[in-house]
Amino acid sequence: MISIITPAHNEAEFIEPGLQAVQEAAKRVDEPVEHIVVLNRCTDATQEIAQRYGARLVFEDAKNLSVIRNAGARAAQGEILVTIDADSRMSPGMLAEVRRRLDSGRYIGGGTMIYPERWSLGILCSALVVAPYLLWQGVSCGMFWCFKHDFEAIGGFDPRLLSVEDVDFGRRLRALGRQQGKRYGTIVNEYIVTSCRKFDTFGDWYFVRQPWTAYRIIRGDRQAVDSYFYDQRNA
Repeated sequence: MISIITPAHNEAEFIEPGLQAVQEAAKRVDEPVEHIVVLNRCTDATQEIAQRYGARLVFEDAKNLSVIRNAGARAAQGEILVTIDADSRMSPGMLAEVRRRLDSGRYIGGGTMIYPERWSLGILCSALVVAPYLLWQGVSCGMFWCFKHDFEAIGGFDPRLLSVEDVDFGRRLRALGRQQGKRYGTIVNEYIVTSCRKFDTFGDWYFVRQPWTAYRIIRGDRQAVDSYFYDQRNA
C-alpha cells in the first residue's frame, strides 16, 4: 500500500485538484492507495471536501508543519509514504514512478520536479534568489517519497524547525541512503504543479525586493515564518 500525506490548514480553496490528482495517479498502480489529510485547525470546508474524495482524516492542531506531517505518517498503513502539500497536484504517473524507483533497490527516496501553476519574470527571478540555498543543500523537495521504515529510521520531520524542515528531512534521508548504498533521487519524468498563492499575496517580485525576508525564513525567524506561512490564512 502507498500512503499519501497532505497537511491542510484551511485549504478549501486549493485542495480539490490535489485530491483529484491523487485519485488519477492511484489508477496507475496495482495496489491500494490511501490519502491521509491531516486537518490543522480548519474552520472552512476542507474536511468536507476531503471526506467527499474518500480521504482518511487525522487531526493535529500544532502550528508546526513537521508535527502535522509526522502525525499523518504515524497513522499511515502503507509501506511507502509520499508527502505533498494541499495546494499541489501530482502528475498521473507519479505513484507508479515512486513504486518503480523504490522497488529497484537503488533509491532511498527523494523529491521531484516542481512547476508553478503560472510563470512570470518575477516568479523566475524570485526562484533564483532561493535556488543557491537549495543547490548548496543538494536535495530536491516539493514532494517526498520513501519507505515508511526509512522515514521512521530518521525520525521523520524535525519538530524543532520552524522552516526548511523539508530540506532538513531530505538531507537526513540522503545520509541514510549513503549508509545503505542507495541514492537520493529526484523524479524528473513526472512532476508536481503547485499554486502561486504566495506570489498572488505578496507579489511575484517579493523575494527579489526583500531578499532579507527569504534569509530570515530560512533561518527560522518566528515572525518571518508566521507572516509568510500562517498569518495570511488566519492562523
